[in-house]
Amino acid sequence: IVLGYNNLDNYVNNPGERFLGAVVGPYANRIAGGTYTIGEETYNFPQNNNGQTLHGGLKGLDMVVWDVDTVTANSVVLSYLHPDGQDGMPGNLKIVMTYTLTPENEFRVDYLAQTDKATHVNISHHSFFNLKGEGNGTITDNVMVINASNTTPVDNLLIPSGEIADVTGTPFDFRTPHAIGDMIDTDNEQLKNGRGYDMNWVLNRPDNGEVVKVMSIFEPQSGRGFEVYTDQIAIQFYSGNFFDGSYDGKYGKPLSFRESVVFETQKYPDAVNHDNFPSVVLNPGEEYTHTCIYKFILS
Repeated sequence: IVLGYNNLDNYVNNPGERFLGAVVGPYANRIAGGTYTIGEETYNFPQNNNGQTLHGGLKGLDMVVWDVDTVTANSVVLSYLHPDGQDGMPGNLKIVMTYTLTPENEFRVDYLAQTDKATHVNISHHSFFNLKGEGNGTITDNVMVINASNTTPVDNLLIPSGEIADVTGTPFDFRTPHAIGDMIDTDNEQLKNGRGYDMNWVLNRPDNGEVVKVMSIFEPQSGRGFEVYTDQIAIQFYSGNFFDGSYDGKYGKPLSFRESVVFETQKYPDAVNHDNFPSVVLNPGEEYTHTCIYKFILS
């Protein structure tokens, strides 16, 4: 049910879609114009997506081989030092990431990061899921709930305007369960910009570090589903709108339009350029922490 490639080289030197099953960062999502300022210093990054910086630039966390520190029967601890200046990002950022499978049918991802220089950090997990199985059909019949009353609307380059918008009466209201496809083709500027769903929901939760349930998804044909738990304040939902079937996944099946979903627990996209968004700066002596849990269910 997780899309991917069938060998390591395709992840590091991928032939098509990046970010399949990967960690993304050091700054997940988009940075407008490939630039941000910390204090008096302005930093510039490769513009790898329509004039913007996406998921860390040309060599994000998804395209490097991590060190394996510890392995147990149900977990693996990985680490990576993202060096100061790589793709323009400031600070030597030491990241430790732990993958754990729990007896409660959970896939748990925990992050810990420290820096020696002020930097912006927003790391996320980017698995593409198809609960029917890779290449086995559309996700538009999947029934979803997102506990969020607002989104951060984007322009035609998928950069946030800075607005916090109420979802009431819009195709983005998933506070009660309904199918992804019910309103995905609505005549709506936001949906046109992303060719479907590809935006950030502001979760209905305090920013208190607690890990809470924030969404769920259910696939009626297989009876498979999962819930997402996190300590983060937002989540990006992407409905696989830019896949076109031109390359195959790890099981040799084409990865096609709207045949996968992504749920990225995160801070707000482009928060580095919006003073009204919660800060994402990490200073020396501080720790960045992040937990994301996918809890699988079968009806």
